[in-house]
Amino acid sequence: QVQLVESGGGSVQAGGSLRLSCAASGFTFSDYAIGWFRQAPGKERDFVASITRGGGITYYADSVKGRFTISRDNAKNTVYLQINSLKPDDTALYYCAANRGSTSRSRYTYDYWGQGTQVTVSS
Repeated sequence: QVQLVESGGGSVQAGGSLRLSCAASGFTFSDYAIGWFRQAPGKERDFVASITRGGGITYYADSVKGRFTISRDNAKNTVYLQINSLKPDDTALYYCAANRGSTSRSRYTYDYWGQGTQVTVSS
């Protein structure tokens, strides 16, 4: 059974940091690129960051570049998203997703999704 389980979300003040984790099981993790997306209430699910299968190349949305860092540990079947200098606009449900092909900014190209972890940033 394929599973992606996010964790690490929470409520923080602006300027704070969180480290999100995405633990994968039920498929060959190293064969998949991984992306993080986020969705605020009433808005579309937007691309945040992605990482190639080997972890050598990363991509970021302009809104998070310089503040967020995506990484992965294929030995642990886990992807991380370090988020720093949080802003109220970062408040959203954060999802990780797995893509059998290459990395993509389009949510429609991802094969598997987690249930999300909530990040709430207060000013």
